[in-house]
Amino acid sequence: MKNYIKIILFCFIITTTVRAQESTTDYIQKVKTLDSTLETLYGVISGEKGEARNWELFKFLFKPKAKLIPSGKNKEGVFGVRYMSPDDYITSSGKWLVDNGFFEKEIHRTVNTFGNITQVFSTYESFKSKADDKPFMRGINSIQLLNDGKRWWVINIYWTQETEENPIPKEYLPKM
Repeated sequence: MKNYIKIILFCFIITTTVRAQESTTDYIQKVKTLDSTLETLYGVISGEKGEARNWELFKFLFKPKAKLIPSGKNKEGVFGVRYMSPDDYITSSGKWLVDNGFFEKEIHRTVNTFGNITQVFSTYESFKSKADDKPFMRGINSIQLLNDGKRWWVINIYWTQETEENPIPKEYLPKM
């Protein structure tokens, strides 16, 4: 009986390890280039109402200790920030994204690179459904990334939404 349990446990460990390696192999293609990394970042949080997100892939994008940092005014009108890990983001926003539907689409990008670090100002529009014509929100993601020579890592995403008093500057919008 003990040998039978050991065999089952061994098979479980091998199967789990192989699946983890397969998903890592699949995921590595999504972080090979800056474009594929940003496309994956926007794609992994987007989906129709009721559609599950791939949080394993979401977490794969981030370097350990990476932060997601939303900013905006509080009830008193004072600007502030909130620091979240990828897990904190999933806990605070994951259910809302699925319950409401959410698509974030990049509409403009400004890239600055020095050595292995890159800073991207990525202007976005947000929709409740892919079929929506008009966004319910716009803003700018300031995304800091590291290329370690093998892949791209998201280090931080710091963002703010557009408001009437803080419209997106023309240089961060698509040329018309």
